[in-house]
Amino acid sequence: MTKTALITGISGQDGAYLARLLVDKGYKVYGALRRGAGLNTGRLEELGVLDEIELLSFELLEYANIARALDQAKPDEIYNLAAQSFVGTSFDQPIYTSEVDGLGVTRMLEVLRTAGGTTRFYQASTSEMFGKVHEVPQRETTPFYPRSPYAVAKLYAHWMVVNYRESYGMYAASGLLFNHESPLRGTEFVTRKVTLALARIALGEQERLSVGNVDAERDWGFAGDYVDGMWRMLQQTAADDYVLATGRTTKVRDFISASAKALDMDLEWTGEGSQAKAIDRKSGKVIVDVDPQFFRPAEVELLLGDASKAKSVLGWKPRVDLDELTNMMVKADYDRVKNRTLRF
Repeated sequence: MTKTALITGISGQDGAYLARLLVDKGYKVYGALRRGAGLNTGRLEELGVLDEIELLSFELLEYANIARALDQAKPDEIYNLAAQSFVGTSFDQPIYTSEVDGLGVTRMLEVLRTAGGTTRFYQASTSEMFGKVHEVPQRETTPFYPRSPYAVAKLYAHWMVVNYRESYGMYAASGLLFNHESPLRGTEFVTRKVTLALARIALGEQERLSVGNVDAERDWGFAGDYVDGMWRMLQQTAADDYVLATGRTTKVRDFISASAKALDMDLEWTGEGSQAKAIDRKSGKVIVDVDPQFFRPAEVELLLGDASKAKSVLGWKPRVDLDELTNMMVKADYDRVKNRTLRF
């Protein structure tokens, strides 16, 4: 029997990779999107999945619209990837972020509860909820300390998922995903900002890359691996929450250096904090500098995940390491800039 899945936020990085995964597994896939925001189908087209999914109008702020969309799709599984997902923007738009990332999830859960069906629900939680970390590495039992409106809203949604699961017996699971990147990542995120800017510099189309806190440490993995973990979470007998992470942490400055090396640049870093900069030893030019405008009002310095539970229960593990991921992203952006095919 063919399963049906509904993916919110399908035009984003994770939505595109998940759509490809589910189509390959034989699912009927619906993609939910906000009509008013316009649709960038570039990611879906790049993965060759656009013509294999059906798109639905969807608005997390509107309860009746959610109910109609779910009634139309009648999904066996829902993957809620839609969000106001930029941490920096959440400081400028805290109320909107709370409505979409927090109450939007509650609306979906309430629609499902009222319908009384057996739909399985996946919520995209985030490592940002750990914020000012209480232990290293972070696992499912680590206390949360969110440091942005985005993380606070996501934490509200996370606990609502737990509450609906425990109160009503719903199959509702959350993935506490650490940073996961790919050539499909949005340019607002630091990894993609870095690889695209360095590709432009290598091709003589940009002079310099300006970034924020280069000493922040993150646990970076490949998005294609992480959507497999999402799917596995909804295939279990009982719903639960899982950390997905590589267990390896890297500083932003080291990711920049590795990306530059893939483009035959050899960077030397000088200075600390807001005075840090990187010089290309071959040209003697400053390639990277730090701009305080890119610092967060409240910084998250270190995120490092422990995915032991996901490995033992789900049989999940990351397959693409950071070096391979970096080279993949750099090559994709270099080719896009060179061939004038940049679409997202």
